[in-house]
Amino acid sequence: MRVKTPSTTLTLVWLFALAMLVGCTSTPDNIKPVTNFDLNRYLGKWYEIARLDHSFERGLSQITATYSLREGGGINVVNRGYNDSEGEWETAEGKAFFVDSADVGHLKVSFFGPFYASYVVMALDKQDYQYAMVTGPNRDYLWILSRTPTMQERTLNALLAQAKSAGYPVDDLIYVTH
Repeated sequence: MRVKTPSTTLTLVWLFALAMLVGCTSTPDNIKPVTNFDLNRYLGKWYEIARLDHSFERGLSQITATYSLREGGGINVVNRGYNDSEGEWETAEGKAFFVDSADVGHLKVSFFGPFYASYVVMALDKQDYQYAMVTGPNRDYLWILSRTPTMQERTLNALLAQAKSAGYPVDDLIYVTH
């Protein structure tokens, strides 16, 4: 029987932690982030049109995400939504950084200290930056965003078709009231 030394155990713990962090900032299988991404055009306020359900947004309406440059580098993220049952606004502030190159729509975002998750822009109106579709590290996460509180039906239908063909459960989407 081999006895592990503390340094071997510590190394294994760090390797496991690194694997978990990399897994959280990866892209879902066969999903490619948009290229020729222009952060300056992406900055500003976005309205959440539809999303897959998650506890951190459950019960919220009028959800927006606002992105701005962060002093010292990176991006400030401010998510805001109205809690209908409590009758008050909720805000979550985070930070985001590019995973690789600044012209690829693949970022890592954190709302909780050193823990990051993927923010992958998988579809984008590259002409006017009026809509985007974003996923996380797997197909349990999907958001459809717009610069306005509503989206043209044909644009929404095209994004839904793209998400469905990529394996997302579009029938489970929640459409946000604004």
